[in-house]
Amino acid sequence: MGMLANMREEYTKGTLHKSDLHPDPLAQFQLWFDQIRDMEVADANAFTLSTLDHRGFPTGRVVLLKGIEDGRFVFYTNYNSEKGTHLTQHPSCGMTFFWRELERQVRITGTVEKVAPEVSDAYFNSRPYGSQLGAVASPQSNIIESRAWLEDRWKKLQEEHPEASDIDRPDHWGGFAITPLDFEFWQGRASRLHDRFRYRPEGTEWAIERLAP
Repeated sequence: MGMLANMREEYTKGTLHKSDLHPDPLAQFQLWFDQIRDMEVADANAFTLSTLDHRGFPTGRVVLLKGIEDGRFVFYTNYNSEKGTHLTQHPSCGMTFFWRELERQVRITGTVEKVAPEVSDAYFNSRPYGSQLGAVASPQSNIIESRAWLEDRWKKLQEEHPEASDIDRPDHWGGFAITPLDFEFWQGRASRLHDRFRYRPEGTEWAIERLAP
């Protein structure tokens, strides 16, 4: 425990001033995302998705952002999975991106809805063969008897659907779109005096407020 208490870093890679920020938080997000993507960082599109279970307890897991369409953040999953069930029961969530290479974090809260079936179809059809089979084979978040059971199920599907054959998207798999309600942009600074700015809707515009670190 003593070692954990002494683990710390100074953040010195950047600063953030209100004058640096775009008035539109989506545009600001795109600016930051383009910068981390151009650095060719692995999984730059990964974020922690936070949901609420039936007891009201929060749960988080890392998923991949697959698009920003009409101002909404889109990712794909098994609708019968834990996160899919949570979002069906409580259609709101939190998103957290952390880019260590730039010492930056973005937090977003929003409401959630399923994308249109044709949108899910188009993305599913673009996935690699193995990923398509995996989406059909895995009863995500359900208890299974063994790894061997899952691999056997995958092999049977592989025999039924050889590579280059058409695999239909299962009804239980598709996309969710998150409509953002507010944003927070965080830039690490020395001595823990970080820069934090929150965007919140104010009429048809966005108010930008500096928050204490």
